[in-house]
Amino acid sequence: MSFFKTFRSQKIPEECKGLEIRTESSTCTGEKIIGFYEPLSKKLLCSELVRSESDIDSFYKKYGLERPMKKDREAR
Repeated sequence: MSFFKTFRSQKIPEECKGLEIRTESSTCTGEKIIGFYEPLSKKLLCSELVRSESDIDSFYKKYGLERPMKKDREAR
């Protein structure tokens, strides 16, 4: 019996394969969400609420993806 749980990333859903990951912000409340962007319907699929940068990191980790570097971080 193990006391520590191992993290296993989930598979990307079939309808989301090949789509880019995007964050969107509400103009009214400022609430942010992250998900897979489908350009035909202009909607985010499998979206989740974002409260901090760690939520974005955990979204990428959840699907076993590597988060791209920000442009300011690359310049340094």
